[in-house]
Formats: sequence, C-alpha cells, structure tokens
Amino acid sequence: QVLLAESGGGLVQAGGSLRLSCAASGGTFSRYTMGWFRQAPGKEREFVGAINWKDGNTYYADSVKGRFTISRDNAKNTLWLQMNSLKPEDTAVYYCAADLFGAGRQINTIDYWGLGTQVTVTS
Repeated sequence: QVLLAESGGGLVQAGGSLRLSCAASGGTFSRYTMGWFRQAPGKEREFVGAINWKDGNTYYADSVKGRFTISRDNAKNTLWLQMNSLKPEDTAVYYCAADLFGAGRQINTIDYWGLGTQVTVTS
C-alpha cells in the first residue's frame, strides 16, 4: 500500500508559477513510475506528466509541454511538478499517481492515487 499526499496548490494569476509536491509513504517509491493527472470541473481526469522509475525519462501532455516539469527524489520519496506560465485552463484538481507496471500515463494502469490539490489560475 502506497500513500500519496499532494501539497502546494493554490490561487495564482495567469503567467505565474506553482510547485506541487507529492510525498509518498508505505511502499518502495523508487520502483514506481510516477505521474501527475488533473481534473477540471465537469471534465474527465487527464494525464499531465510522468517520470519513469528506471531511467528517469519524462513525458508530458501536449497542453503542458514546455511549461511544466516533473521531477522526483527517490531518497526523499517525493515527486514534484513545477508549473510555469500558468493559464486559466490549467485550473483543476491535480492528482499524484503511482504506477508499478505501466507508463504512468493511463488512468487504468494507476495503482495508487493521492487525494488531490486544487490549482486555480485567474485571468
């Protein structure tokens, strides 16, 4: 059982930045591909970014590529999402996700979810 706890969300103006954190406990964090997903009101949960457990390669949704950066520190059991040049359409609840056997990019392969943190971007 892996427990994930997100933090760092908040209210920011368009063009601003936020850094989300995800603290993991209860499992072998380094063996999981980790991902970030988001869900806006009235919309389905969508993939944002993922970082591979083995080689550290990162993958991003086209909508955030070049603006968001995902990183991890296995010694600290922590995942981050640096979000720059935020837009109102980035407003959503952001979820941390752990994927043991998949690529961390598809909802149906995620093994564990955090409870989410709200990000609101005002224009």
